[in-house]
Amino acid sequence: MLAYFNPKKAQGKVLGGPKLPEAREAAQVVIKSNADRYAANVIPIIKEAQRAGANTLRDIADALNARGVATARGGQWHATSVKNVLERPIARKASQAGER
Repeated sequence: MLAYFNPKKAQGKVLGGPKLPEAREAAQVVIKSNADRYAANVIPIIKEAQRAGANTLRDIADALNARGVATARGGQWHATSVKNVLERPIARKASQAGER
């Protein structure tokens, strides 16, 4: 039965890419880079909302939604999504730079 569906595998050939771990690692680097870039763009808007009186994560999420700012995947902001952006290393660097 195996030979019918995949004759190469039945002959003992190894199928598939042997570099899956390297491909996965490269993909993670790109995903993190894209997330950092998005966070860098949205952090000034978050800071502006905080200056306007948004004190809680929920207030910030509401302010972002009211301004029509979509999340990286095009969705609505929630307190947790704001928290995730603010916990990124790039956000912490921006926060420390603003305190000086």
